[in-house]
Amino acid sequence: MGVQKLRIWGCGNSTLAAALVATALAIPVVAQTTIYNFKGDPDGAIPTAPLIRDSEGNLYGTTETGGIDDGTVFKISSSGEETILHTFTGSPDGASPWGGLVRDQSGTLYGTTGYGGEHNAGTVFKVTEAGEESVLYSFRGVPDGAVPIAGLVLDSDDNLYGVTLFGGTENCTSESGQKGCGTVFSTSASGAESVLHSFAGGSDGQWPNSPLIRDSSGNLYGTTEQGGPAKCSDSSVVGCGTLFKLASDGTKTMLHSFSGYPTDGEDPQGVIFGPGGNLFGTTVQGGAYGSGSVFKLSLSGAESLFYSFTEFSNPNGGLVVDGAGRLFGTTQEGGGTECAGEGCGTVFEVTSVGQGKTLVSFSEFAGGCVPFSGLTRDSAGYLYGTTTDCGDGWGTVFGVKP
Repeated sequence: MGVQKLRIWGCGNSTLAAALVATALAIPVVAQTTIYNFKGDPDGAIPTAPLIRDSEGNLYGTTETGGIDDGTVFKISSSGEETILHTFTGSPDGASPWGGLVRDQSGTLYGTTGYGGEHNAGTVFKVTEAGEESVLYSFRGVPDGAVPIAGLVLDSDDNLYGVTLFGGTENCTSESGQKGCGTVFSTSASGAESVLHSFAGGSDGQWPNSPLIRDSSGNLYGTTEQGGPAKCSDSSVVGCGTLFKLASDGTKTMLHSFSGYPTDGEDPQGVIFGPGGNLFGTTVQGGAYGSGSVFKLSLSGAESLFYSFTEFSNPNGGLVVDGAGRLFGTTQEGGGTECAGEGCGTVFEVTSVGQGKTLVSFSEFAGGCVPFSGLTRDSAGYLYGTTTDCGDGWGTVFGVKP
């Protein structure tokens, strides 16, 4: 256990019957439009992280492979042109940047690599606007953390906050042999790292694999893939996951423990602040039909299923919200019978009253397919994201107008 399996289908050019034309971001997006097709080495390949967008409409992200096989940091301009800002080499700069990026006021980008670095346990890195990359911190495993596959949160003092999937205490051992139950960490702009919490496994939760969010008081909120005191309907896992709060003084509070199908979700994928200051998130499995859910946690601590997916879904990427309280996200499966019969994935909307609908059904024969990450939204309401496959065979950047 530890990392959600990424389903890649390898559609390639031979199966493209009607590839969408790359469109400049300045042009209004109608339905779903492919903005960029990744080409593989030496270009990027398999983008698994959400994008970020600057005030000029440029998009920034990472690819899990490509470059020289260890991944890239890329920029897509407002006219749809791609620039590789950095190509990872494994050691010492890192490999496999699964998580997304954050950007400071000077335009410097910060992110994580799941592997590579001095100890092959992952890194925290920064990349300047000119493409100069440096490693702020290389993880060692136990006790400081290992495999930081999620993105970071940046505060006003340029301190960075994130999670490692493994490392910390030695209470847990994954199927792959990785030691540790995971950590919450902080890293200063100068690269000084601190472990804010080491998960103990079991009722404390284990294996955090999604980005944190931070409130105005400095409290951090996040989820763990497994663990928790509640019994899980899925007997193959050690708990269905947890939702936690880590106060600015380091005090950890369990806000919710998931129990799985049919009354609750399983394997939560982070949270956002939504209408009324409530927390909203997705679970990959569980829910009323066992295919994943959107959940809501009220300020009083009451959790409820806000929406349950009814078919192959795997909503792995988390959520974004608009001013009307509508939630948007992606599913890795569903939306049809292509991609081995399980569907090539969707972009979905859930209204403020919990009614869901599919905005886009991806196809292995047109544009990208199998979106693994969540979405970013601009001020005009357009949504931008990535797919891990199809297009030219290595994934795409796309835009959607709801």
